[in-house]
Amino acid sequence: MSTASVNGIDIAYEDTVGSGATGATGTNGRPEVLLVHGHPFDRTMWAPQIAELGRQGVRAVAPDLRGYGETTVVPGVTPLETFAGDLVALLDQLGIGRAVVCGLSMGGQIVLEFYRLFPERVAALVLADTFARGETPDGKRERRERAERLVAEGMAGYAHEVLDKMITPANVADLPDVADHVLAMMTGAPPQGAAAALRGRAERPDYSGMLADIDVPTLVLVGRDDAFTPVGDAEFLRDRIPGARLAVIEGAGHLPNLERPAEFNAELVAHLAALPAGPGGTDMTKV
Repeated sequence: MSTASVNGIDIAYEDTVGSGATGATGTNGRPEVLLVHGHPFDRTMWAPQIAELGRQGVRAVAPDLRGYGETTVVPGVTPLETFAGDLVALLDQLGIGRAVVCGLSMGGQIVLEFYRLFPERVAALVLADTFARGETPDGKRERRERAERLVAEGMAGYAHEVLDKMITPANVADLPDVADHVLAMMTGAPPQGAAAALRGRAERPDYSGMLADIDVPTLVLVGRDDAFTPVGDAEFLRDRIPGARLAVIEGAGHLPNLERPAEFNAELVAHLAALPAGPGGTDMTKV
């Protein structure tokens, strides 16, 4: 684990090439990858992907977002644009110009905000188990109420309630190590940080209108049995982003990267391998 001081906070992150490496690209010209976790998780949710990309010789950076894991907690409201600003500042500090930006769930919404603000820093996108539309009035109220509950009660009650929605009930039983990992991430999340993110997500913009303007290679991934962002949400993205490819991961729910890591990794590696060489592909430090 390494740390970087950006935007007044300390960000904890994993880096497959180690602390202080700059301008690295992977084997076969594959670019650096930025992995953006969901709520209420931390960078360890990407452990199977960090391991596989490391084996592939690809530089991958997986940070703890503001308010999560070992990164500084800032109470209040954390808009998606703040997360995106932290991430681009981290890339700056690591000497990474353009990257493949991959996010799951809330992380996918942060990735869409990252693309909206910093399209020149994006070589390709991976949008996993996420959705682009804005929050409904009922959704805004629910997120705000949940934020207050987490601050008042802590994370444990919520974590146990949603475990069999984060991963499928079958996988809770069949993959106890995965279930324990997911539960540990959720119960270990700082309540004030998780609440700040919920309040920010309640006010997120609707990204539907910008999808047609995305002009980088995009992979959309979703677990077949995702209870939060079903296959229809992934098809919405696939149908509106020019040239996007959709992969549905069988036997998985909202966290296919943990429930079916081999299948998820195969799709991710294939996406990287298909990226064009040249300024948008191999030479990621020149923007």
